[in-house]
Amino acid sequence: MQARENWGSRMGFIMAAAGSAVGLGNIWRFPYMAGENGGSAFILIYLAFVFVIGLSVMTAEFAVGRKTSLAAVGAFKSVNPSWTFAGVLGVVSAFFIMGFYPVVGGWALAYVLKSVTGLLADAGAIGDSFGAFITSPAEPLIWMIIFLLMNIVIVAKGISGGIEKAGKVLMPTLFALLILIAVRSITLPGAGAGLAFLFTPDFSQVTGQTVLAALGQAFFSLSLGMGCMITYGSYLSKDEKLPNNALIVTTLDTGVALLAGIAIFPALFAFGMEPAAGPGLVFVVVPTIFAQMGGFGTILSVLFFVALTVAALTSSVSLMEVVVSYLIDQRQMERKKAVYTTGAIMTVTGILSSLSLGIMSGVTFLGVGVFDFFDILTDKIFLAIGGMLIAIFVGWVMNKEDLQDELTNGGTIEFGLFNVWYNLVKYVIPVAVAFVAVAGIISIAQTGLMIFGLAVIVLLAVFSKKLG
Repeated sequence: MQARENWGSRMGFIMAAAGSAVGLGNIWRFPYMAGENGGSAFILIYLAFVFVIGLSVMTAEFAVGRKTSLAAVGAFKSVNPSWTFAGVLGVVSAFFIMGFYPVVGGWALAYVLKSVTGLLADAGAIGDSFGAFITSPAEPLIWMIIFLLMNIVIVAKGISGGIEKAGKVLMPTLFALLILIAVRSITLPGAGAGLAFLFTPDFSQVTGQTVLAALGQAFFSLSLGMGCMITYGSYLSKDEKLPNNALIVTTLDTGVALLAGIAIFPALFAFGMEPAAGPGLVFVVVPTIFAQMGGFGTILSVLFFVALTVAALTSSVSLMEVVVSYLIDQRQMERKKAVYTTGAIMTVTGILSSLSLGIMSGVTFLGVGVFDFFDILTDKIFLAIGGMLIAIFVGWVMNKEDLQDELTNGGTIEFGLFNVWYNLVKYVIPVAVAFVAVAGIISIAQTGLMIFGLAVIVLLAVFSKKLG
């Protein structure tokens, strides 16, 4: 049995965990979700959900991971073998997300170079340029593989030697870059309208869909329900204050999302562009804004896509670690072998995902291409159900006294809100997340894909003992 690794320092853990939470969801998804749902009112609802539901679930995942000193599968299995499937679902979710995530990470990396090699020369051609790039058979593959290799190098070096060291460098870099871009954005003529959009709520625009979108974004932006925080928590020492650390990580994650909004929306309004631009906001609208700023726009574009790459990398590293830690804990693989095996399989799924946007666009499974297959299954089904399961598991399966002991470090520290947190996790959060899960499942247009996703979860429950 291999000796279990640990974080080298509290700061290293916080930077790594914040990096896991901070990802494309903060810089890519959050701004366009805010734009499509009315701006400030959406953000206020989002913040409420982040610090009530998101923070509670993160605290629960840290507690489960540290108490068992095992990653996703082993953590559930050691408490109650009948719940092994919930951990397996987390590993499957992380693996499926890594089926398409490195593709988008590769796009961000490519746009760092493209920013200085002619991307911004013709603002009107940026949209066509993006379409031509992602449908190209070779170029996005090269960038995807480079991005995946970066993950492999970091994860292969281990917890303190790889993931922690990377987090200590990458997270401060991300904050610095976003602050620089935000400062420039808010000093543009006409930027005030963008700030008003972000910070002056109009609750008349709020609908049930707004609330649901805010809850979904709050949940998914924190990397919950996929085993990441359980895995990272399993490497924590018993001296760490779990509720405090969860609050810091949640605050850092939210700070990045808000900084991304401040970096994008003032400039968006300054140049008279549409805030509800959809996912193309980052790769089409944002470069178009920079193209209108002259030479300084080129510098900002480079900084922005470096920031986007960093955000993608810190999250993808944690997703890869979920799969790698499963192979180490449950299959007794040596770390490097586990990393290289995982990386090889993810390279294949990444290639298929990338090609599904171009030369393989006619090849579909259950009505969608490979990229959308991985994206929809995880975003709409697996993550919400995974989050609901962790809340039910902590609230109804684990012993309340054991949880209190874990969150107070054996009674040596105070956690005055324990009963409030416990009742939220036990009664409120499973219902709230169930709404997200049901809404996500209903929104899937492809009935076959919906049935497939639910069938996968049922099969995991049936065969989880063998998989674990």
